Amino acid sequence: MSDNIKYLLEEDKIPKTWYNISADLPKPLAPPLHPGTHKPVGPDDLAPLFPMALIGQEVSQEREIEIPGPVREIYKQWRPSPLFRARKLEKNLDTPAKIYYKYEGVSPTGSHKPNTAVAQAFYNKEEGTKKITTETGAGQWGSSLALACSIFKIELDVYMVRVSFDQKPYRKMIMQTYGAKCIASPSNETNTGKAILKKDPNNTGSLGIAISEAIEIAAQSETTKYSLGSVLNHVLMHQTVVGNESIIQMEMAGDYPDILIGCTGGGSNFAGLIFPFLGKKFREKKEVKVIACEPKSCPSLTKGKYAYDFGDTGNLTPLVKMHTLGSSFMPPATHSGGLRYHGMAPMVSHLKDIGAIEAKAFGQKECFEAGVKFANVEGIVPAPEATHAVKGAIDAALECKKNGKPKTILFNLCGHGHFDMQAYGDYFDNKLAEDDYNESAVNKALENLPKIA
Repeated sequence: MSDNIKYLLEEDKIPKTWYNISADLPKPLAPPLHPGTHKPVGPDDLAPLFPMALIGQEVSQEREIEIPGPVREIYKQWRPSPLFRARKLEKNLDTPAKIYYKYEGVSPTGSHKPNTAVAQAFYNKEEGTKKITTETGAGQWGSSLALACSIFKIELDVYMVRVSFDQKPYRKMIMQTYGAKCIASPSNETNTGKAILKKDPNNTGSLGIAISEAIEIAAQSETTKYSLGSVLNHVLMHQTVVGNESIIQMEMAGDYPDILIGCTGGGSNFAGLIFPFLGKKFREKKEVKVIACEPKSCPSLTKGKYAYDFGDTGNLTPLVKMHTLGSSFMPPATHSGGLRYHGMAPMVSHLKDIGAIEAKAFGQKECFEAGVKFANVEGIVPAPEATHAVKGAIDAALECKKNGKPKTILFNLCGHGHFDMQAYGDYFDNKLAEDDYNESAVNKALENLPKIA
């Protein structure tokens, strides 16, 4: 069997369904609440922002959701993505562990994000949406939704977190190439942005702020909808095409993971790989250890409080129960822009709460060190976010070396770093700051959590 474990790009080999972990949860997920009444939200509460098809998926309890034909047809441009055995990394680490990685950097925009961007654009087009607004951190999501909106002829405005807008100009250019408008957030285009800039003209932005700006604009027009690249159930579900493929590919390799690893910011790429395997664990008792890897500077899973909170800084969203650092928390300006979010996806948070997964936090310097090592032995330069998963996999492999127990490790290499070389340059020039977890700022933000009876 080749170390490149993939199958022919035949139509019947691309998964026909997404996996919905809600159907197999041992304990149900806490519902989102209306911020005014604190009652569970209904479809009418979400209709101003999302098409009804996506609202239905958000609350669905069906195990398998059919992938529409037009979406699968577009997937065929890069799916199935390859699954590799990292033998050179194994040799470099002198570990008895077997290390595999699913590589999502082969998509047109270089990450896992088009898996949901294409789906969301399709459903919006089906329901007559003329324009979509969204946020983006490092730009992977914004460029992916720009591609999808170009395919389906939908106008797109992207509010990009200012620190990444300045650090990663090529991501903005990709969005512009696909016809999208990219705005640095906080901006003067929204009331939310103006209020923040009035208080702090040099505000570097956050995903929470950018979400508020995008939602504010979407709410002003009946033909404009909002789209989110992570966190929500339907977004995580669309990514499970990654895990569904991986299960087949691991079977082809005659192997099965003992340890699953993914980086986590909002939770989408992590969920995409992990959820189908956790489903098998819940249904078939196929044991697997799951590790979520997050940045020390924004450690929602390892340091956050599991509580109801707003998903955005402007407090425009419903309340969701998640591991949160507080919606007003301002993460430091690290290079892992896609992981700088104050909360974790409710479903990922729930799985942490019931003990189905564990979490570890890493600093950006040690993650870039792992990314450089990986690039030198495997040839692929990981995105800064993905280096957290690389670091987690290396640590797990070294633990196998230490205790002499051979394990099979699978992680999701969710994107390439071709447009993130400034970050690598700062690493080589020793300009990366140590990760600073501001506990006092978190505590202050947590004081403002909504009071739920």
